[in-house]
Amino acid sequence: MEIIQKYFPHLSERQQQQFAALDALYRDWNAKINVISRKDIENLYEHHVLHSLAIAKMLPFKSGTRILDFGTGGGFPGIPLAILFPECDFKLIDGTGKKIRVAQEVCNSIGLKNCHPEHLRGEDEKNKYHFVVSRAVMPLSDLAKIVRKNIAKEQLNSLPNGILCLKGGDLQGELQPFRHIADRMELAQWFEEDWFKEKYVVYLPL
Repeated sequence: MEIIQKYFPHLSERQQQQFAALDALYRDWNAKINVISRKDIENLYEHHVLHSLAIAKMLPFKSGTRILDFGTGGGFPGIPLAILFPECDFKLIDGTGKKIRVAQEVCNSIGLKNCHPEHLRGEDEKNKYHFVVSRAVMPLSDLAKIVRKNIAKEQLNSLPNGILCLKGGDLQGELQPFRHIADRMELAQWFEEDWFKEKYVVYLPL
């Protein structure tokens, strides 16, 4: 939990309580339904919660922003972002029902009212959002094809509406089709821990 406060020192008491509750909740649910690798549960805050919050360093969402978390798994990056931005609305979708159940139970347990998990494939999502966020669920070109229909026309934020995607490794080939419009930011500029080296948030306006 200290690592979250290190980089986000202005959390309200409620936000601190919600973030602090995630450890026990994910340990409990992970024992029943494996949404985080057994080895990695010890690194929940660094590898999952703080990693999710890198999107907030790239773009602090304005109040009223609607965000779709595509392929959320057990709730990342959507749940940490929904805690950080209580005035925004998040929908979390995943094609695996048991993972969505974990996300829903975590939201219920911490009283997260602005976060709405649903068992749904991306192709079947019909609503409009300012941004789609994801953690490396598929190549960017495939993701863009599926979610283009979901991007709202109205603009609220400092960046035009589009995709914000957490990715790692060599992205040169994947970003080649979007080389003139995509933006890639290194997480190491915001977070000093070694784990964040060669990890990025990719922004693609749509």
